[in-house]
Amino acid sequence: MARAKAISKENRTARKPDAGPRGKATPKAARPGKARDRTTAHAVAAKLPAAMTGRASPAKAKDGDEPVFAYIRSLPQPQRGIAERVDALAARTLPGLKRSVKWGMAWYGIGDGWCFSCGGFAGHVKLTFGRGTALEPVPPVTPIGMGKDSRGVDLESVDDLDERQAASWMKQATAMPGFGKKR
Repeated sequence: MARAKAISKENRTARKPDAGPRGKATPKAARPGKARDRTTAHAVAAKLPAAMTGRASPAKAKDGDEPVFAYIRSLPQPQRGIAERVDALAARTLPGLKRSVKWGMAWYGIGDGWCFSCGGFAGHVKLTFGRGTALEPVPPVTPIGMGKDSRGVDLESVDDLDERQAASWMKQATAMPGFGKKR
């Protein structure tokens, strides 16, 4: 403790090696090297919509076409283009399609329940079927936190969407009882 008091005023005001003008530290982003890369990556992640970071989107739960269209418009490219393509495929494939934003993603169904979702995440869009284990063939991805029967595909580009297969899964999924219906 006595040693701390003995530090001279000159030493306390000396510029630090990373200090800029007037002895103030320069921001990490202005420094060369790895710290700059981490800061830049963090800044990019901070600008993504919440749905893109792996957490549910802040989109409010609401039934109807417009909330889904607004959710899709909120996604950055290429996720927006992929989600628009999935939405258009669903509309062409399923007469009487219902849309909703639930659990921070776009949900689709026929009748009273919801059958599949389309959600944007960093680097991809998840197309997930609530009863995916009952589909033929079973979609390859088991999403985390979506239920043990859920299966889907991760789409990194529009070219990853196999429209014929996705349409088949959509038809199969809407032929089964949906979930999340009002009681």
